[in-house]
Amino acid sequence: MRNLLTIILSLVGVFAISQNKQILYGFDDIPQSLMLNPGSKVLQKKHYGIPFLSQIHFNVGSSGVSVYDIFKDGNDNINDRITKKIFEMKNTDFFTATQQLELINFGWRAKNEIYFSGGIYQEFDFIAYFPRDLAILAWEGNRDYLNYEFDLGEISTTGDLLTVYHFGLNKQISEKLTVGARLKLYSSMFSYRSVNNSGTFVTRLGDENSENIYEHTVQNADVTVETSGYASLRELDGAGQVTSEILGRAFFGGNIGVGVDLGFTYEINKAWTLSASALDVGAIFHSKDVENYRAHGTYTLDGINLIFPPLSDGESTFPYYGNLEDEVEREIPIDTLHNGYTQFRPIKFNAGLSYGFGRFNATGACDCLNVGGENLHKQNIGLQFYSIFRPKGPQMAGTFFYHRRLTEYLSAKATYTVDSYSFSNVGLGVSADIGKINFYILADNLIKYSNLAKAKSVSLQLGFNIIIDEE
Repeated sequence: MRNLLTIILSLVGVFAISQNKQILYGFDDIPQSLMLNPGSKVLQKKHYGIPFLSQIHFNVGSSGVSVYDIFKDGNDNINDRITKKIFEMKNTDFFTATQQLELINFGWRAKNEIYFSGGIYQEFDFIAYFPRDLAILAWEGNRDYLNYEFDLGEISTTGDLLTVYHFGLNKQISEKLTVGARLKLYSSMFSYRSVNNSGTFVTRLGDENSENIYEHTVQNADVTVETSGYASLRELDGAGQVTSEILGRAFFGGNIGVGVDLGFTYEINKAWTLSASALDVGAIFHSKDVENYRAHGTYTLDGINLIFPPLSDGESTFPYYGNLEDEVEREIPIDTLHNGYTQFRPIKFNAGLSYGFGRFNATGACDCLNVGGENLHKQNIGLQFYSIFRPKGPQMAGTFFYHRRLTEYLSAKATYTVDSYSFSNVGLGVSADIGKINFYILADNLIKYSNLAKAKSVSLQLGFNIIIDEE
């Protein structure tokens, strides 16, 4: 069990991630900023994402432990480091993972000045909260924890693999206000969740009626795991068949859902701009290939009564553990159900307040760049807020940013973010137009790039688009 926990803590320090895209939000030079705020300013006349290359995104990290915490050089051994981190971490610490690959993305401005956009992208999203009590039990055992109730309710995790089809519109309805909306259709390929669990495990000294010194009790356990798209995969032979089956669900072959994105941008005056968006307000309705498991009940183990029969009886072994397993399954049955369920998408909120400073002189003339027919400030500073709803409450982040248009064809954005992972997350993004080709690359936690093992989160986004500007 200790070896298993060592592997888990090591891996989650590498493969945990979040969905915040603080560098891309408000970076209007990049068409994909519409995906974070359908009501953002649109600078181009048309855009076409290069298929499979218009946005590649992944972001890795964890809120409570890094690879360096476990494997750093020092006089202490790895067991001591793991013990320290287990007791330092809380049951609200989490490990998350998100990956997105944009398959198609396009947009164009119609004669009525509405900017239409759409596309398809694939997404993987995972979160697991740190089950502190169960980690202590697995690592330390229960010898020193008599009468301590280990909480089974700390088990909380979800995971989804899906394809998203989307189509949106963006309209500047007044000189100051731009609004937008995006309809999304979800095609779920695989999903699981185990949340809202309850129950305890406790070890106590037995009384005079006990068959052993200790009594181990699982009390009022109620643990569920809901799965969609998993049961049928067990029947397939080989990775090739599994891959083919999962990919077939990408084109509405799995469970279907619907959602919407909403957003706006409001120019308070010539310098100040306010924006906000709500993303993935929707749900997926799981009815196909659903298999759910529920373990519930109370059980007390006060020892195994060993029997030593005479050798002349011809039987020298007894199925102790088989009998114990049967008894546990009888007292805490695991029910397999096939009831459909509705899964709400993790809603994401973004908000930003920016200031274009020093761009206007006393006569009101604008010292700015004329990009895409718009008079845009060369420099902006501001604040951004991000929040995503998760099983144990929202995860939030705050960002200070500086955006500068270096030329009509080159712009950059620097960010400083405070979130659940770090108080020193510095990011940088660059967008360049080479002819009609737009290339962008965005990365955060740059301070940790000299030694990524110390980073609790690392994010990278890049992509290529074809942009046709306003004439």
